[in-house]
Amino acid sequence: MSKAKYPNYKPSKTLWQEQIPSHWQETELRMLFADNKNKNIGLLERNLLSLSYGKLKRKDIDNATGLVPASFEGYQIIDKGYIVLRFTDLQNDKKSLRVGYANEKGIITNAYIGLSPKADIYSKYFYYQLHFLDKIKYFYNLGGGVRQSLAFKEFGRETILVPEKEEQIKIANYLDFKTSKIEKLIFKKELLLKQMLERINTSIQKSESSSDEPESIFWPFINHTWKVEKAKRIFKEFKETNHPDEPLLAATQKRGVLLKSMCDENFVSPTTGIEGQKLVEPNDFVISLRSFQGGIEFSSYRGIISPAYTIIRLETEYSKYEYIQFYRYLFKTKQFINQLNTAITGIRDGKNVSWTDFSELLIPIPKIEDLAICLKHIEQYEKQVAIFTKEIKLINEYKDAIVAEVVTGKIDVRKFNLSTIEEEAFEEMNFVAEEKEEAEYKKQEME
Repeated sequence: MSKAKYPNYKPSKTLWQEQIPSHWQETELRMLFADNKNKNIGLLERNLLSLSYGKLKRKDIDNATGLVPASFEGYQIIDKGYIVLRFTDLQNDKKSLRVGYANEKGIITNAYIGLSPKADIYSKYFYYQLHFLDKIKYFYNLGGGVRQSLAFKEFGRETILVPEKEEQIKIANYLDFKTSKIEKLIFKKELLLKQMLERINTSIQKSESSSDEPESIFWPFINHTWKVEKAKRIFKEFKETNHPDEPLLAATQKRGVLLKSMCDENFVSPTTGIEGQKLVEPNDFVISLRSFQGGIEFSSYRGIISPAYTIIRLETEYSKYEYIQFYRYLFKTKQFINQLNTAITGIRDGKNVSWTDFSELLIPIPKIEDLAICLKHIEQYEKQVAIFTKEIKLINEYKDAIVAEVVTGKIDVRKFNLSTIEEEAFEEMNFVAEEKEEAEYKKQEME
C-alpha cells in the first residue's frame, strides 16, 4: 500500500492524537450523534441483535438465552448506520470489544448506548474511529478513576475527528475493502483447518480395516480388533486440591483448557476458597459445565480450576502419547457428544456431568498400531494450527494498524478507489500463499 501523507497537518485537540490533516475539523461527539431513545413499544421490531466481539449479530428472539428480559418492549430500536457502545462493566472487563456498527434494523438492550446520526455525516467512518479508540482501550481512562459504566452525557463531550463527508465515505469504503480482504484470508485458513479436523474425526472413528458390522450404537464402524469398554476401565477421577499457588485455568470449548491469563474472554476469578480449586496436570481432561454442548476439554497446562468441574486422567495402562491424542480428539466429535447427551438426559444448565455419569459411557479402545494414520493427521493439523496462531496475531496487528493510520489521518486514501485498490498486491502480508497451502493440504491427503 502506498502510504501517502496529507500535505499539511495541524495540532489536534484530542487526548489521543497529536496532529491531524489541516483541513479536518474537530467537534464533540454529541454534535453529530444523538443518544437513541427509540423504545420498542408494542414490540414493533423482533429482529434481536447482540454485540459480540465487536460485531452486531442476530439472535433468535423466541429462543434467546442468557439475561432475557420479561419483555423486549424496553429494548431500543436501532437502524442501519447506528453505532452501538457497550459501556457497562468497565471495571472488570478490559478485554472485550465495545463498539459495533448496525448493518440492519433491529433491537438491542437498552443497557447499551445507541448513537443515531443527527448531522449530514457518513457514520461508518465514525464507527471505525471509535473502533480505533476501542482497540487502544481509551474508554477505560475516561471519567477519572475506576468506572463501572459510562453514560452518553459524559461520553458525548469527547472530541472526535471530522473529515469532509466525501472523505468520510472514501475512508470507510477503503477500510471496508481492506478489512474484508483480511477477513477472507482468515476465513480460508479456518476452512482449511476445519477440513483437516474433519479428516481427523473420520480416522478416529474408522480405521483402514474397519468392519462393516456395527460394534456399538455410538461407534458403528470401528475396527473389529478394537475393544469397547466403559469409561471407568480407561479413566480415573482426580480430585486433588489445596494448591493455592498454582495458576488459574479456564475451560474453553474452542481452545481447550488454558491459563486464564491467555484468555480474551472475561472469566470471573475466585476471590475466596481458592484452596478448594482442583489441580489439573498436563494431559488431564476436564469435564466442564458445558461439556454436553462441546465435549470434554484437554489440558496442556498445570494449574487449578473450579471445583464444580470433573478432572479425569487415563489409567497407567493407557497413558501413552497415542491414546492421549486419540481421546483428546475423540471427546470433541459429534458422536461422542451425542452419547454424552444421551447418558445425561435431564442434566443441563447449572449441573455438571459427574464422574458417575461419565464412567458408564461406552468408549472404544483402539490398538496402538491402528492409530498411525490418525496420529499423522493430528500432527499435520496441529502444525498448521501453530502456524495460524502466529499468523493471526500478525494479521490482526496489521488490520489494526491500517484502521489506526487511516482514521487518524496519517495516511491519505482520497486518491484510491475500489478499482485501484483491487489492483494492489497484498504484499505487506508476509504469510503463506493460499495456493501453497492448498497444494500442501492435497499432498498430505495423497499421502
